[in-house]
Parts: sequence; C-alpha cells; structure tokens
Amino acid sequence: MIDSHCHLDHEPMYSDLKNVIYRSKDIGIEKILSICTTINSFEKIVKIINFDPIIYGTFGIHPHECSDNIVTKEEIINNVKKNKKIIGIGESGLDFYYNHSDKEKQLSSFKTHIEASIHLNMPIIVHSRSAENETFRILKSYEKFKPKILMHCFTGSAEFAHKLLTLGSYFSASGIITFKNSIDLQETFKLIPNDKLLIETDSPYLAPVPLRGKKNEPSYIKHTLEKLANLKNTEFNKMKKITSCNFNLLFNL
Repeated sequence: MIDSHCHLDHEPMYSDLKNVIYRSKDIGIEKILSICTTINSFEKIVKIINFDPIIYGTFGIHPHECSDNIVTKEEIINNVKKNKKIIGIGESGLDFYYNHSDKEKQLSSFKTHIEASIHLNMPIIVHSRSAENETFRILKSYEKFKPKILMHCFTGSAEFAHKLLTLGSYFSASGIITFKNSIDLQETFKLIPNDKLLIETDSPYLAPVPLRGKKNEPSYIKHTLEKLANLKNTEFNKMKKITSCNFNLLFNL
C-alpha cells in the first residue's frame, strides 16, 4: 500500500514519527508521501524524508496559506531540486469554501505551481473545494503541456471527474469514501477507471470508518483501500497492487 497524501509534519504524528512509521510498515505500507503546505512545513519535510527510506515529500503552498507564503516558479523549482526524494508539487489549488486566502492570490499561486510542475515534469497535487469550474478552466488552459495532475482527496462531482479525465488526471480516494453520507462520491469513484486511482489518508485529518473521529495516520489507509476495492468489485490485494502501480507510474518511481 502507498499513502499518497499525508502531513507527517503535523501533530500528533511529527512527535511520534518512529511509532507512526512502525505501524505503517506493520500493515504493509511501502511508501508515504508527506505533503508540503507552507514554507515552514517544507523545512520539517526535508528532515522527515531523511528519517526513513519509505518517506517522500513535496514542495508547495496550500491555497489557505498562499496570501502569507508567496513563492515564484523559480523558488519552487529550486526547493524541489534540493533533494531527490522531493517528488511532487503541492498541494496547491483553489479553496473557495473557506476563502482563507484572497481569491486572486489563490488563482495566481495555482498557476505558478502548475508551471513549475510542467517545467520539472512532476505531478501537481491539486486541492479543489467549491471551485470546480475555476479549477478545471485553469488546468485545461495548460492542456497542451500535458501536466501530470493528481486530484487529492477528490470529493468532486461525477461531471467534474469526467472533465478531468479528458486531461489524464489521477484521483486519490481518502477516508471520505467510507463515510455513510458519501453515496454520490462512492458512485463517482465506481466510474473512475482503475488505472487512474490512488489512495491517501490526508492524515491527521479524515480518519476512515471505523476510526472516524480519531486523529488519522498512514496505517489507517487499509480501511480506505478495503472500501475502494468493494466499490470497484475488486479483490483487496488486486486493488492494492493497482493503486500502488499507479502511484509509482505517476511519480516516476
């Protein structure tokens, strides 16, 4: 199994990293991608990726943070080049639900991250909430450059998924697909081709059923994988292989 999106720099995982990684390996996790959200978080991630061979990292500014963390395309590229275990750009994108950052700054930051990802030929890890039309419009505008797109913690509509598939996007399923009230999302994931699926925890957030309400961690990902396998009418071990192969292909590992 591969946790394609978590935040090991967040508590309670950061101060208990040894045990978090032990539990992850114990259930069969072979890779963990720890996602950057701010300039300060990247400093922690650089340390974290050296803690254990299974940990990889990214560089990027979360849409909530882009008013206070402004980076240029060149700065993104230079930070990524600091370590070979930094393998993706993001998370970046648009969040018009909370609007913690100015809308125009979110749009500008998202474009900058996409352009850096294209330059580096690395996946752009996309956060999109209450911004389906704007997210697609921007990604579509870069279509000729064939960006590698990963829709993180995808909770969008079936129509949005269909449009993103025309751009070759990948989709990561989080613990949300295990929630009883996520019927529409479950139906959408049934329609997404197997070769475009990944799994994630987004830990310490969004712990899956039956652990909902607890602080999430990578070892809980097996519950999300079980649900995805069930939705796709596929054996657990086969879905494990599919999602892991998709991750390795997308991130060129």
